[in-house]
Amino acid sequence: MDKDPKIQLGLKSILSGSGNNVLLQSTMDEAKETIDRKEIGIILINIDEFLLSFEAIKSKHGNNFLKNNYIVLITRENTSDNLLVKGINLGAVDYVKGPFNPNLVRSKIEVFKSLFYKDQRIGQLLTNIFPSTILNELGSSGKYSPKRVQNGIVLFTDFVDFSSKAKRIKPLGLIKRLEKYFTRFDEIIEKYDLEKIKTIGDAYMALAGVTENEPRPAIRACLAALEIRDFMLTERDVAIALKRDFWEIRIGLHMGPLVAGIIGSSKFNFDVWGDTVNIASRAEAASKSGHITITSNISDGISTYFETEPRGKIDIHKRGGSIEMFYLKKLKNHYSLNGEGRAPSTKLRKSCGLPSMDFDRMRNHIITRLRSLLPENVLYHDISHTLNVEKAVIRYAGLEGIDADDMLLLRTAALYHDAGFIYRYDRNEDFAMDMAKSTLPAFGYQEEAIEKIVSIIEATKSTVNPKNILEEIMCDADHDYLGRPDYYAIAKKLRLEMVNFGTVMSDNDWIEFQLTFLKEKHHYYTETAQNIRDLGKTSRIEELEAKRNNNK
Repeated sequence: MDKDPKIQLGLKSILSGSGNNVLLQSTMDEAKETIDRKEIGIILINIDEFLLSFEAIKSKHGNNFLKNNYIVLITRENTSDNLLVKGINLGAVDYVKGPFNPNLVRSKIEVFKSLFYKDQRIGQLLTNIFPSTILNELGSSGKYSPKRVQNGIVLFTDFVDFSSKAKRIKPLGLIKRLEKYFTRFDEIIEKYDLEKIKTIGDAYMALAGVTENEPRPAIRACLAALEIRDFMLTERDVAIALKRDFWEIRIGLHMGPLVAGIIGSSKFNFDVWGDTVNIASRAEAASKSGHITITSNISDGISTYFETEPRGKIDIHKRGGSIEMFYLKKLKNHYSLNGEGRAPSTKLRKSCGLPSMDFDRMRNHIITRLRSLLPENVLYHDISHTLNVEKAVIRYAGLEGIDADDMLLLRTAALYHDAGFIYRYDRNEDFAMDMAKSTLPAFGYQEEAIEKIVSIIEATKSTVNPKNILEEIMCDADHDYLGRPDYYAIAKKLRLEMVNFGTVMSDNDWIEFQLTFLKEKHHYYTETAQNIRDLGKTSRIEELEAKRNNNK
């Protein structure tokens, strides 16, 4: 943030490379808009020019503004010590003084980059331990007060006959298997906006309606339970077909009053207490293998949408008394996609505060098709390329400040963009677009979303120029490797693939082919890609030109 273009460009020149995405702003309003929209790690701000506006924004927004950023002051030789002190008091951590020493500037920024990434990692670990609502309260007040929830839902899972199975498996194998299953459970729980509480041996516990604000927690909890059950049934069927050992699961759910809080003084632990936990545990223990048992408290609210089977009253051990319980069977056809009784309909998903499309099921579907149907001689446009493009799309979209809905559209387009190679090598994009049009409705994608996805895929054609930021991100992600250190390994796969489809070149012709593409046909569109990949791409061009000259 500096009003002098020479200072801006000078600092950008110093900081370019090393994966730095350097953005330039001349006013506080422009900078704040960028900070609100994008994730910014370090802000360099000219304190001589922006002190008053910096003070005003800090006064208005308090600690919620710039709390995750490292502020480094840009100063002049004549910047007063008093101004520097004011900047530090406003939250700055260091300063760089013009005329700039490039090595000193780079060293300081690398230190704060390292600290920023450590902060991110710590934040991720904390998010895995505590719900985000609790972290927000801890961050703002330094404490979390116990909360009473009237209608919290507890979900328990437990593996059938686990103790005897554990005796027959080596410890490392046992841990790997539990990790596989619990990782998938985590994905499903997150998908339906539930909160995982803990694992206790082979038991898994999650909550709904306690830490999140999304509507219809009972329906979301039942949807998660059904998906966990179906996942384990699929695992069982595959194991039987391959004549392998398999694990089975029981699931139980109950809804009722809970107290949620944090205990511990040195090692904190978020947990819930109350009779509801005991009844949910009893519902799970009373369930049968491969079944989900819910109590009447839950059944009364979800029976419109799900098929259930009465079980009668079940005794609650230790606590005493009994409660009416039911087997949760499946979604009613009317409320499921395509009337299959498995995935929730778009309307039901929206009513639960979930995305209208079932991205998770779509992703598993298209990845399975790519793994099984892509021809073996497609060496470059293979499944690893698709997953790398998806990864690059996520990074670019995050750095460009794309919202969650458009992020799903971009990831969908990335997963489908090379699916046409299943059918043919040339004009593969047309087949990918047709595949997206024909299959995405089955996962709840609406016509407007599909049209956007198809346009994003079409933008990857060599004859088409991207028309908007989503299409630009897709094109840049598709060619992200051009500026990466692994360029030559990936380019080698492309050359072998071209040979498989009839295009054979000498070593010199191959060098010329690469240079023509890099210098004349390709360019990065987004500011992010230009910042973090153009320098690497320029290095590839220089290296290839050196090889060409050596071969003369």
